[in-house]
Amino acid sequence: MIKIAKEFRWEMGHRLPFHDGLCTNLHGHSYKLLVELNGSVDEHGILVDYYDIKKMVGPIVDELDHSIIVNKADTELIDVLIKLKSRHVIIDSDTTAENICRYFLEKIKNAGLPERVNKIKVRVFETENAYAEEEVVL
Repeated sequence: MIKIAKEFRWEMGHRLPFHDGLCTNLHGHSYKLLVELNGSVDEHGILVDYYDIKKMVGPIVDELDHSIIVNKADTELIDVLIKLKSRHVIIDSDTTAENICRYFLEKIKNAGLPERVNKIKVRVFETENAYAEEEVVL
C-alpha cells in the first residue's frame, strides 16, 4: 500500500453564531487542505496522478475561494450575502473546521476516484497551526 498527498490553499470567510468568543463574528481565514490517498498502484506505479487529484479537488476549492461558507440555518447571514450579491456556499452544518473537513471528505469520496484507492484522509488547516482531520476507509 502507498500513500500520496496534495495540498490546496484558499481564502474564505465564515462565522459561528453559537460561539461564545470572537468566532461569532463574520471573519476569514487562509485555509489549507491536505488530501491523502492510500491504495495500490497501477501497472505504471501510479496510485492517482497528481493532475487528476487537482481536477477532482480544485473545483471544490475554487468554489470556496474568496467566498463565505454558511450554515443553511444561518438565514440572517444568507439574506445579507444575497442582498450584497456576495459569493457564498451553503452547507448543512455549522462551519467549523471539523465540518469543513467532513464537507471535503464527502465531496472527494464522490469525485470518481479509481477503485484502487482504499482510504482518503483530509486535513483542513483553519490557521497555520490549527487543523481538523478525518479519514474514511473505502
